[in-house]
Amino acid sequence: MAEPAPDQIPEAALAWVRAGRRAALATVVETWGSAPRPRGSQLAITEDAEMAGSVSGGCVEGAVVAEALEALEDGRPRMLEFGVSDEDAFAVGLACGGRIRVLVEPIAVGDGPSEGLIADLVAARAARRPVVYAVNPESWERHLVGAESPGPLGDAARAAFVEDRSGFAEDWFLGVHNPPLRMAVVGAVHIAQALVPMARLAGYDVAVIDPREAFASPARFPGTALLGDWPDTALGTFGLDTRTAVVTLTHDPKLDDPAIRAALRSPVFYLGCLGSTRTHAKRVARLEAEGIATCDIARIHAPVGADIGAQSPAEIAISILAQITERLRHPDTRP
Repeated sequence: MAEPAPDQIPEAALAWVRAGRRAALATVVETWGSAPRPRGSQLAITEDAEMAGSVSGGCVEGAVVAEALEALEDGRPRMLEFGVSDEDAFAVGLACGGRIRVLVEPIAVGDGPSEGLIADLVAARAARRPVVYAVNPESWERHLVGAESPGPLGDAARAAFVEDRSGFAEDWFLGVHNPPLRMAVVGAVHIAQALVPMARLAGYDVAVIDPREAFASPARFPGTALLGDWPDTALGTFGLDTRTAVVTLTHDPKLDDPAIRAALRSPVFYLGCLGSTRTHAKRVARLEAEGIATCDIARIHAPVGADIGAQSPAEIAISILAQITERLRHPDTRP
């Protein structure tokens, strides 16, 4: 089996089980202090101690693996708690120590989750469908909960999707599996050249959309997905959902406006458009003339970016990514 990607831990565990190997999943369920990894971080372990992922950056991995191997033998899940000393914390790049609780579950063994449940989780992730893996550590009852699910667990899952944060709700641990973040940048301009690598570092899958081949070239955007269709068509191919940000940078209504209309018809969490206040006023007038509702037009962030006095392309890119991050992490501030 090829080395799994860092964010493909359930996929790795399922592949191992389907290949006839016993495997367990370890999940960080609570943290205190300067914990090495956030809640929801996962580690998959096989019966012969092959690993994918991380729950602690290395300082308690050995102990978690040992417990996972015991869980595969006795078929019982367990909840572990570790204190990370200041010395160990420094070794993994932290300023001070903390504590973590880790849930270890053998897959399809004893009280562990079934292969079918993990397969459903992997299928939801592949379809970019938000899902919560809910487990009750007292009864070991488990469910996959979607945004459409009814009842208290459904309500808790919807809140967790918005916050993008795993954690406990009453007696249930909710492991949030949101689709990966994506960004569509319309306009292969200088600002885009600065924004694309910054967005990648922040965890976004990025595509640059521009039908002008001289602008959207591999030489100017190495290793970047380049879509040369007209922006509205390209955005349809790229796909727009609640985990997608769209930024238009061409300053040309012929290219920006089709992208804006497509984004406003979708549930993207962010739409930002380059241009001065005067440019945006003209943009608003065009959109209103096309019958687009005022409340939809209000979703546009323009002039794009946080007001930090940015001047150079790199500074403008910083301001854009800062504003996108604010809208993602503080959804109550979205228009």
